[in-house]
Amino acid sequence: MTRVLVLGGTGWLSGRLARRWVDAGAAVTCLARGGRPAPAGAALVVADRATADAYAEVAGEEWDEVVDISSDPVAVAAAVDALGGQAAHWSYVSSLSVYAENTEVDADESAALAVPAEHGDEYDYSRAKSAGERAVGTLGDRAAITRPGLIVGPGDPTDRFGYWPSRFALAGSGPVLVPDAEGLTAQVIDVDDLAEFIVAAGGRGWTGTVNAIGPSMPLGDMLGVARAVAGHTGALRAASPDWLVEQGVAPWAGPRSLPLWLPGDMPGFATRRGDAYRAAGGSIRPLEETVARVLADERERGLDRARASGLSRAEEIDLIAALA
Repeated sequence: MTRVLVLGGTGWLSGRLARRWVDAGAAVTCLARGGRPAPAGAALVVADRATADAYAEVAGEEWDEVVDISSDPVAVAAAVDALGGQAAHWSYVSSLSVYAENTEVDADESAALAVPAEHGDEYDYSRAKSAGERAVGTLGDRAAITRPGLIVGPGDPTDRFGYWPSRFALAGSGPVLVPDAEGLTAQVIDVDDLAEFIVAAGGRGWTGTVNAIGPSMPLGDMLGVARAVAGHTGALRAASPDWLVEQGVAPWAGPRSLPLWLPGDMPGFATRRGDAYRAAGGSIRPLEETVARVLADERERGLDRARASGLSRAEEIDLIAALA
């Protein structure tokens, strides 16, 4: 029986990875801090990866597969040191944010990476992932590195992508505030497509590095799909980036934001190539299917709930009035 260790296994993506491995018939162990359950059928080892003995309970075992999604470079390096000698294959989930620049359009996996973070440096997500890749890279031909872009799907705790189908559905025949999206692009990867690829690649011992991302498209087209699936019939009120900033509306994510909108000085951020991912067996489901799944989840969680990203409906209505 395949023996799999998931470092994490209780979160949004890592839980899906653990569950898929269980469904594939593997003996799965999740190492996490506790507080959330491991998927049914998986064992849970409670440990804090910030402690020196974090891997004591699992370090003496042989593992067919180790999975890590951490963006803490110290934790990633410690895991490789403690477990690398007992792992036949290692899957590391990095990020498209690992690249040094976001100015080159249509860049592939050969683009320069951010300078890896060193111990004691101020935290920087891009440099942290670069350092994580450096640590995993010491495993040579036993390592698979997947660099997903914006991960979307049911249950997304960041609320970025889900904001749009949720807001269009909530507004109904009312107006919706959107960014002036001329020249802006967007790219996403469905969380279940990503999980399927990582588990399948681990199962066959695939190694290499790929950008796991769907096709780049105009942001307006992506919002149009979300609007159509949600059945929105109201007006779109487009605001310029400068006006939005003046009103204290943030780009990309977080409170009082318009998610997925990015400043125009990052033309390469949502135009990365995903050819290698698809050549390695990765799938991309139709965007309409992802949006429909997300909208069903948003309806279940509440269209007008407090969100980690986006505007409240009241904030949005006030902004639309100010724009008019």
